[in-house]
Amino acid sequence: MTEHDVAGLQRRLADFAAAREWQPYHTPKNLAAALSVEAAELLEIFQWLTPEEAGRVMTDPDTAHRVTDEVADVLAYLLQFCEVLGIDPLTALSAKIDRNELRFPVRRRGSAGPDTPSDDPDRHSSE
Repeated sequence: MTEHDVAGLQRRLADFAAAREWQPYHTPKNLAAALSVEAAELLEIFQWLTPEEAGRVMTDPDTAHRVTDEVADVLAYLLQFCEVLGIDPLTALSAKIDRNELRFPVRRRGSAGPDTPSDDPDRHSSE
């Protein structure tokens, strides 16, 4: 039975790791490192592409397959990381969006680009 909800996918990943006795290796540090490696492998696909070429990666079946696989790897490690630390990823994302909506209110038409608060310690994170 295939489940496509977050909790179902986390259960499948945990069962997969347990069946192979990989849990001792699934520490927060190791999962964060693996997540970073998989994200770098996704980035590698786009490394030397122009913006136009990058926008068309899904039109080539081989490249689309590579992108899809790397996205799956990134998501798998992120979900495992969240499971190990007890983070609900959807709740975390929703809270982050809420904070960003407050930090970066919609500006009037014709104003300059987005605000860039230089003293904001969270500035480096995803908007």
